[in-house]
Amino acid sequence: GLQNRGSWVRVLLPVLKIKVMFKKIVNYFKACYDELMHKTSWPTRRELTHSAVIVLSASLIIALVVWLMDTVFKNLMDVVYSLGLS
Repeated sequence: GLQNRGSWVRVLLPVLKIKVMFKKIVNYFKACYDELMHKTSWPTRRELTHSAVIVLSASLIIALVVWLMDTVFKNLMDVVYSLGLS
């Protein structure tokens, strides 16, 4: 009788751990859903469009500055190499 009871306990513990882990995962997803649906403030379409325009404008300005610096340094290096100073 004790041998069967001991093996049952060994099987029961992993099953309980899996159930507890599954319950934690379900609770996590429920909390995520609750946070996104009830506690998060989503931007309006106008706010989102405004933010997108700002990001695109800033990206374009930065790209132009990098292109300008690249062009200046390339021309400067062309002058240095043509003089044979390297």
